Formats: sequence, structure tokens, C-alpha cells
Amino acid sequence: MNMDAIDKIVFGDNQFFGINHMSQEKAQQLAEKFFDIENIYNVYRLAFDAGVRGVMLNSNDRAKEICEHFRDNASQYPALHWYPSIPYPHKYANLVAEKGIFPAINEVLFKDNSARKVMGMISKGSAAVVTKDAVKLMQLLIDVEMKIFKGLDIKVVFLQNIITDLILGYDLKDIFYEYCEYIRKKYDALPGLITQNMPYLKQKFEDWGITKVVICASYNKIGYLMSPDVESYEKAAQQNNPDDYQLMAMSTLASGAVPAREAYDFINRQRLQSVVFGASSKRNIDETVSLIDL
Repeated sequence: MNMDAIDKIVFGDNQFFGINHMSQEKAQQLAEKFFDIENIYNVYRLAFDAGVRGVMLNSNDRAKEICEHFRDNASQYPALHWYPSIPYPHKYANLVAEKGIFPAINEVLFKDNSARKVMGMISKGSAAVVTKDAVKLMQLLIDVEMKIFKGLDIKVVFLQNIITDLILGYDLKDIFYEYCEYIRKKYDALPGLITQNMPYLKQKFEDWGITKVVICASYNKIGYLMSPDVESYEKAAQQNNPDDYQLMAMSTLASGAVPAREAYDFINRQRLQSVVFGASSKRNIDETVSLIDL
């Protein structure tokens, strides 16, 4: 059975939140530009005008407001596929630093929940604590993160690379299996994994028999954030069966180190199913969309 095809072009969100891995000055400029959330919506409109219909969004502090906007104004936008990326690690790190571990847990699990939801969470969470069942705790945290995206058309739910690669490092097959099954059954979506070592993750999933998964990884001609090397990625992509693993490339410009035309000339020759990119101007959005030809 083939899995549903993902969007060939997905619009990312790093540019909205002051993230630039090469330049702190550029990151600060972006953070100031998008302090006004209306500027974020304007850039989304530019992407949709260019034909983009997939949106990747990290579950950060502003994601709730962004999702509310799209739910409340659905008639103003074309039909969109959403690609949530969870969890947002900085959110938890900041909460723990600010409030301490137990107040942070209380904030994450029980804020903005009805009494009925809280009882359900307590029931599931208590079982996790009592039985030390990591799977139930994982499901609980997924549900907390995914509340933000309720009512949107979810295509893939991605696990952030900091979590993916930690689980991969500990060789925890069962956690990956349960994550994938829970995303399919609870959210009727494809399970996705972001990693900085696509060849190794894909090989382990093949060994474990876990298929119908989307793998997102940095993919560019200079090997930026690619472990172990470009050649390993090219080989893994060339030998891949997209019915089992759909491959999505991110960081295709290597944070600006590779010019767009050169970057996508390389990407278009790879056996990939999708590209996620971020841009903040009409010129860069239009250029990128025109250059991607998977």
C-alpha cells in the first residue's frame, strides 16, 4: 500500500522567529521584522500566491496565535496541508529555567485544559508515573503539543531532531514504533522525523521494519548539518523506495552559503520527494518556488 504523497514544496517558519544559523545579525533583523505578527501573515500570503500549499510550523510560543488566525480566517486562504514540528525544546528549557521542574510540568500539562481533559490527562499521566511507561508519557506530551493545531488539515507530524536523534542514539526501537502508530491512529497523519543523520535513521528503520514514514533532514551540496557526509545522503536517497520513506530536504541553501540556483540545481538531481524552505520576501519566495523541480 502506497502512503499519501506529501507536498513537493513546504513553507517553513525559522525566518519568523529570528533563527539564522550563520548570522546572529540577520537573525536579530528577522526577529524585529516579525515582532508584528501581521508581517508573518503577509509573508504567508506571498507563499500561497506563489502556489505553496504546505506549511511547516514549530509548536513554539507564537504558533497558537498563528493557528488561531488560520482557523478563524480559513475562507481567506487556499486549502492547506499542515506539517507540525514537535516539541519546541526551547519552550520547555525556558519554562524549567524560569519556574523550576515541577511548576513547569504543571504549566505544560494543565494550563488551558478543562476539568474533563485534566482528569483524562491525570489518568494517563498517573499510569505513566506509576508504571514508568514512557510510551504513555510520550502520548500525553504529543497531545499537549498538538492541541495548538486542532482543526487544521494535518498531513505529517514531525518529531524534532533533538528528540529523534536522542532516541536514535539510545537505539529505542519501541519508542519510534509507538510514536509512529500513535500519530497514524490519533491524528490520521503520517509520522515524520527530523534528523541530522538521515542515512543512519533510514537504515535503522529498515532494519526494524518501520515504514510509511517521512524523514526530513538537512540536504545541501556542501554537507552543512549533514552527518556523516553528502555522499552517504546521495546513496541513501538513490536507493530509497518512496513508498516506504518519503524524504524531505531542509537547509538546502546551507543558511545562505550556497546560492539558490546552484543549491536547487543540486537538489533537483537528488531522489527526493519534498523541500521545506523559509523566506521572507516575495522575490526570494518566487525564485525558490520556480527553481524547485523534483
